[in-house]
Amino acid sequence: MSLEELSEYLHVPIKTLYDWRLTGKGPCAVRVGRQLRFFVGDVHDWLASQREQQPGITSSGA
Repeated sequence: MSLEELSEYLHVPIKTLYDWRLTGKGPCAVRVGRQLRFFVGDVHDWLASQREQQPGITSSGA
């Protein structure tokens, strides 16, 4: 999926996706020329890794 499609899918601004890439927090991408593309499976894996261990408790403990 494209950066724009990922932005729409996650309901986050494209700038947030770029920020996540700079800080290593977002899903892995593949470069196709100058474009970024995301494997749907990688996005699903990344989302699963963001899941709370218990309701209301984030992995960072905050």
